[in-house]
Amino acid sequence: MSERFDTLFSGMSEENALNLIITDPSELDNPGVKYLAASRLGACTSQQSLDRLIEVASKESDNLYERITRRKALEALGRRKQKTALPVLIDALTDQDEPTVVNAVDSIARIGAALTTTQQQQLLTALNGPDNQKRAVIQALMRLNLPDSNGVIAELRADLNPLVAGAAHAHALRLTNRDESLGPLLNQLQDTNPGRRRAAVIDLGDAQHLAALEALTRCPVSMPLRAKSAFLIAKAQSEVSRNANSKDKTSTFLETLLQDDPRTLALDPLSPISPEAQAIRDGLQHRDEARQYAAAKALCEMPAAERLALIDDLEEHQGSDYGVHYLLASCVGLLELHERSDLVRGALQETGPQYSKSRIAAAWSCLRLRLDDQRPLIKELAAEHPWEPLRWSCTRVLEKMN
Repeated sequence: MSERFDTLFSGMSEENALNLIITDPSELDNPGVKYLAASRLGACTSQQSLDRLIEVASKESDNLYERITRRKALEALGRRKQKTALPVLIDALTDQDEPTVVNAVDSIARIGAALTTTQQQQLLTALNGPDNQKRAVIQALMRLNLPDSNGVIAELRADLNPLVAGAAHAHALRLTNRDESLGPLLNQLQDTNPGRRRAAVIDLGDAQHLAALEALTRCPVSMPLRAKSAFLIAKAQSEVSRNANSKDKTSTFLETLLQDDPRTLALDPLSPISPEAQAIRDGLQHRDEARQYAAAKALCEMPAAERLALIDDLEEHQGSDYGVHYLLASCVGLLELHERSDLVRGALQETGPQYSKSRIAAAWSCLRLRLDDQRPLIKELAAEHPWEPLRWSCTRVLEKMN
């Protein structure tokens, strides 16, 4: 479970979680609280909670709830980032349950500790599994900066599954500077399949190749996912280059990405959404972010009077939808709709983790609408918010306000 959603189990005490996670599922009215308890312990810092997670992560079971709890415990160990958890994570690589192996692999990569030669070989052996497992293993090897010692990953660049091939291309880019692997990933950013686009965004972030930044600013995938990869690339480049021009160019790309204007995205593979109210409503709630962006673009192109009426209707009836909320906060600023500035103020003040991206949109909209009364809150977010893209946005907004 993402750290951004730790508030979901904030009412569960550590002591309660320690007990729930080892309680027999048959004794619980809601056995699902067991894996919630595992996530809770992942946010703790005590040795007792770490030991309990290791204990649960080491136990195999035929019971569905116990299996899911084990997966969550393996995932939580990655959050704890303690190398003492590595033995149980390595042991889990031989499990026949694919999600169990994937969670173990992800946590090994997240801990980031050096692996012994034997442990590296055990990780490589986990490539012999389903495609999702192959992808996770390649990503772990890449994030641990482990080379393709036996050429297996190189062979997977030709895999029929683009998610496997994409991870293999990213590995080649990051560890061997194989520039010819950049093209396939950039092409995949325009795939009609949203899952493949998202995978390419992740792979480009892992590859940490500067040439991918511009393409990420235009890819119709959710802004937070693109921002995560873009900041990985920016950080990697700042560590190898002190060139001022390069840093300015990188900052320009980050700013463009975070402002996220749907009118500048590469939406060509899609059929355009007509600037009609119902089509826009449907598009904004589509599961494919490209359709959401296309609907936001159509909203921007509506006649002014109809646009304002639709924004009011969307805010009233669909404003609790996180995606709609974000795009409304963005479009009001992009279109400089001063008469709807209260919508922007409200979005900036939302404290729920699910609205963090709306606060980014609102910060940029405050700049466009010249909402100087929001400067204290923007300054607070720039200094204290845990999410880097929001801190970075607020810092840049303050600079431009001045």
